[in-house]
Amino acid sequence: MPIRQRTQMPGSEPKARAAALTSYPQVALRLGLNPNEFMRRFGLNPAILMNREQRIPFAAVCRLLEATAREASTPSVGIQMAEARTAFDFGVIGLLLTHKRTLREVLLAMVQYRHLLNDALGLYIETSGTQVIIREEILGEIDDWPQQTIELAVGVLARTCASVLGPHWRPVGVHFTHAAPPDLRVHRRIFGCPLVFKSDFNGFVCLVSDLDQPNPMADPALVRYAEGLAESLGAAGPQAITAEVRNAIYLLLPVEQAAIEHVAGQLHTSVRTLQRHLEEAGTTFSNLVEEVRQELAIRYMSNERYSIGRVAALLGYTQQASFTQWFSRHFGMAPRAWRAGRRK
Repeated sequence: MPIRQRTQMPGSEPKARAAALTSYPQVALRLGLNPNEFMRRFGLNPAILMNREQRIPFAAVCRLLEATAREASTPSVGIQMAEARTAFDFGVIGLLLTHKRTLREVLLAMVQYRHLLNDALGLYIETSGTQVIIREEILGEIDDWPQQTIELAVGVLARTCASVLGPHWRPVGVHFTHAAPPDLRVHRRIFGCPLVFKSDFNGFVCLVSDLDQPNPMADPALVRYAEGLAESLGAAGPQAITAEVRNAIYLLLPVEQAAIEHVAGQLHTSVRTLQRHLEEAGTTFSNLVEEVRQELAIRYMSNERYSIGRVAALLGYTQQASFTQWFSRHFGMAPRAWRAGRRK
């Protein structure tokens, strides 16, 4: 989808709106925990919830939710937070999304203005026949897989889609890359559709026709007003194109679409213009592909349910032998040896 997606500056720490934690105190109290104490433990002042537009470290949010799930022995913290969230709780962007004409326009606006929501999450829409895959993925390096944050993000996305379509929102299935938790009652209540765990992506599958159902709350005048406000908040720095390209590669590499032509199309620019901007930033497209491939290699190789052949395919290699050569060159050992070393 040729939508330009502005993101965080290279090298900066990804941020999220404080609104991501709006429902955290309610859920933590329900689980018998002290929300203020837990937030402070991870460097988050509870007062940030008084200003939901304040930007907070995404990594701290991930650590907070995972620790909460462990402490409460409850693997549905993220899903419960999504259930407690108010629909379209996105500040200025929420006004814009509420009044778009169709779910397709809502999703495209979420891609376009993602930099105002969460620097570390990327949204990608892929059509396959009569179905659409709506993927929501973490962009950048992560130490441990933040299962609760992913489930919160996908849960909020489900609430958004349901708010637009009402009874017409009938997803074919919801997918998660992590394993299924022991108790799925909350997941089934929230999503109301087949659940697929240990999938290759996080997000939904729905029908193409669902995306063009009319939104009964559509109001073009309010959308124009909200777009003006959003644009005034979204000025991008001179190095932002590098972050945009990296994030597009993160989303496109696992679906074998990370050629420069596809990335340029995703960012709504020409190949020549893209190459010029990257040269001005002191890098090249091939360098960025290599950086992202190395980061994704660690992510996928750390998850042993992915065979080495599957990892090779997700990183754009049609031959496992070619992937093995590349991996050995960059990591100093063959993939099997690297994975065996992690088990020790």
